[in-house]
Amino acid sequence: METAYIALGANIPSPVGTPRQTLDAALLRLAELGHLTAQSSYYETAPVGYSDQPTFLNAAAALETDLAPEDLLNHLLEIERSFGRDRTHGIPNGPRTLDLDLILYGDRILNIENLQLPHPRMAERSFVLLPLAEIAPDRIHPQLVKTMKQLLHDLTNHDLTDQDLT
Repeated sequence: METAYIALGANIPSPVGTPRQTLDAALLRLAELGHLTAQSSYYETAPVGYSDQPTFLNAAAALETDLAPEDLLNHLLEIERSFGRDRTHGIPNGPRTLDLDLILYGDRILNIENLQLPHPRMAERSFVLLPLAEIAPDRIHPQLVKTMKQLLHDLTNHDLTDQDLT
């Protein structure tokens, strides 16, 4: 069994209801893929990239699973589709019924066509790091060799520095 960390996000209704109801239902579906060992609080976050859309609701979950990373990713994509997500159409970084991103899988470093582990942009995204630091503050990024808490601190200080310069 490995522990996988999954980021969840939603900002438009899905067939099961509001983004909060969608994340609640998605967590139940994730539990079917192994043992859900932790789940963060929900965080309201501003959209990144494409800003003309509703605020997101984000969370993170830790899942002990015996699925291989590629198999887990396929299950995550199927869960997204079952909640109305269509990755083939729509605006990049646009509104979505459900977004499930495989962020970490044990200490695995992987770079294949459809999957990079750790997630290549996780250290740049407070909407990923904030919930992840809540449930796994001392978890070490296998490439950057920093804890989730350190990565969040670095990102927060960087953001504050950038704001001070403008």
